[in-house]
Amino acid sequence: MGPGETIALVAVVGGMIAVTILIGGMFKRIMSYKEQQLILTADNTAEKAAPYASHVEKLEARVRVLERIATDRGHDVARQIDALRDTQDAEQSGAGSMLDFEAQEAAR
Repeated sequence: MGPGETIALVAVVGGMIAVTILIGGMFKRIMSYKEQQLILTADNTAEKAAPYASHVEKLEARVRVLERIATDRGHDVARQIDALRDTQDAEQSGAGSMLDFEAQEAAR
């Protein structure tokens, strides 16, 4: 192997190293961009999910009340349904508080 071939080999190996470094840098930038995109998507999703979660909690509370009304036989069901309607009207108007049927039942 002569000096010309050695110089050519060094140039080829150096070129391959340079290309590898460039590809690595590009890959790093692409991954950084994808990570930022993922973070933004997760933040947006969390912001959109928060109102739904609170709405689901309210619905679950109402279903528990309705289940309790449906399973308590012999109690004044009409009064409880009217109280539930009054609670719904108060929630929609922004006034009042939720009725605590468990406390009412315990007071009897």
